[in-house]
Amino acid sequence: MRWVLHVDLDQFIAAVEVLRRPELAGLPVIVGGRGDPAERAVVSTASYEARAFGVGSGMPLRIAARKAPDAVILPVDGPAYLAASREVMSVLRAQPGAVVQVLGWDEAFVGVDTEDPAAYARRIQQAVLAETRLHCSVGIGDTLVRAKIATGFGKPRGVFRLTAENWAEVMGERPVIDLWGVGSKVSRRLLALGVRTVAELAQAPEEALTGEFGPRMGFWYRELGRGGGSAVVDDTPWIPRGHSRETTYQTDLADRAEIEQAALALLEQVLGDVAEDGREVIGLGLKVRYAPFTTKTFTKRIPATTDREAVRTKARELIGRIAPDRPVRLLGMRAEMALPDDAREGRTPTRGAW
Repeated sequence: MRWVLHVDLDQFIAAVEVLRRPELAGLPVIVGGRGDPAERAVVSTASYEARAFGVGSGMPLRIAARKAPDAVILPVDGPAYLAASREVMSVLRAQPGAVVQVLGWDEAFVGVDTEDPAAYARRIQQAVLAETRLHCSVGIGDTLVRAKIATGFGKPRGVFRLTAENWAEVMGERPVIDLWGVGSKVSRRLLALGVRTVAELAQAPEEALTGEFGPRMGFWYRELGRGGGSAVVDDTPWIPRGHSRETTYQTDLADRAEIEQAALALLEQVLGDVAEDGREVIGLGLKVRYAPFTTKTFTKRIPATTDREAVRTKARELIGRIAPDRPVRLLGMRAEMALPDDAREGRTPTRGAW
């Protein structure tokens, strides 16, 4: 039988840091920003010891430091995590019969034909640990959705199987927010329809869901409630749809000229990334986080172009939508790119970003 395995590295970033600094083993470790809780930054990851104090990813670093005053706080080191990730993915690709679809630094789907997926999962764990000294959890499923969700039940360092046979038993009474791809906003909209649990979502009238979310997403959410969807692991190389950069400012930006200058500086970095791909820009995005913590995103489609000045002109139109009387604590700029010819023809899948 063809199985889908979801491999998720346990506390990946913190684990990489502990490998580099063995004396940190068993201590609460927090990684975020430049490692200074006095600066504006958020937690990228926390060790299990730090999580016991209530520290979680996305939490402001200063709050995390208050929750775990004895924690070791380290700066983010992207190149080190990327190198470790590549080692892990190489191990996964070396497994017999494995088709590997990378989802990020610390997770991937593995498709495999096997009569004993649990034994295969254990072999993956052993191989990853032997080659990289990193631990991982593995979810086993008959669809991508079920495998992804199963991993959460296996953490840490475990294996869990979630299929059509036990889906209702395991997931039926859980809130819809526990589903992969359902966040707080979608769960609130579902609650307004009277849908609270996974089982209720699976049985919800299709017309109600499509009326709220549209025909494509309405159908998808109903299928998600059943744990359905694709069972195909696709190892086609990922082609980025765009590039983005963002910065949290240590002091709020209040001057209009200063805000525009900061946004255009980010745009220049983004256009440098785009130039390396050699593709046309077809859309722009601007993320603004006002003080204290309200985030707005503005987007704009533009005629396909490689002319930087043309892109800057369109970007200024987006920047003009920033509220004139509100201090800004974060800015982000994104450029969407035209797909290469082979991707347009359907040979290369793409994933959205930002």
